[in-house]
Amino acid sequence: MEMLCTLRSVTEAQRDALLQAPKRLDDFLDDEEDFGDPKGGAFLELDIGEAWHGLQYLLTGTPWEGSAPLDFLVRGGVDVGDIPSDEGTARVFSPEQVKVLASALREVSENTLRRRYDAVEMQAQDIYPGTWEEPPDDSDPLEEMVSYFDELQKFMAQMGKRGDALLVHIG
Repeated sequence: MEMLCTLRSVTEAQRDALLQAPKRLDDFLDDEEDFGDPKGGAFLELDIGEAWHGLQYLLTGTPWEGSAPLDFLVRGGVDVGDIPSDEGTARVFSPEQVKVLASALREVSENTLRRRYDAVEMQAQDIYPGTWEEPPDDSDPLEEMVSYFDELQKFMAQMGKRGDALLVHIG
C-alpha cells in the first residue's frame, strides 16, 4: 500500500470541524468544490506523493524526529483524532504555525538538502518508499526531492500570506 502525502489549506472553521468530527476527513478530502474560502478564494493543495519521508529526512536529518517547525511532515500540529485506519493520519496546524513554518522553509537552502542526501543512509534508515539505492525507473530521487521542496516553499509562502491553516494528510 502506498503512503501518499497531501498538504491542504483549511480555514480555522474547517480545522475546528475536523477536530470535532475526524471521521469526516474522507468527505473533506474528496470535496474539492464546497471547501473553498468563504470570501471566494479557492483552497490550496499540494500533493507530494511518496516524497514526504525523504523530505522529512532532508529537512531535519532524521526519519521521525527533528526540530519544529521543520519536522511538520511527520510531527507537530494537532492530531485530527480517531480517523478510520484506512484513511491514514492527519494533523492540522494553525495559521500562526503556518507562518512560522513558511519562514523556516525560506531559510533552508537547496544546498542543505543536497548535502543531507545520502541514498545508502536513507535506505539504511528505512526512509519511505525504500528505493533510494535502486530507484524504480530512470528518475533521480535527489532532483525529485529538490523539485518537491521548491513547490513546498512556494505553497507554504502562499498559505502564510493568505493566513490559512494547514492539513497534513498521509494515507
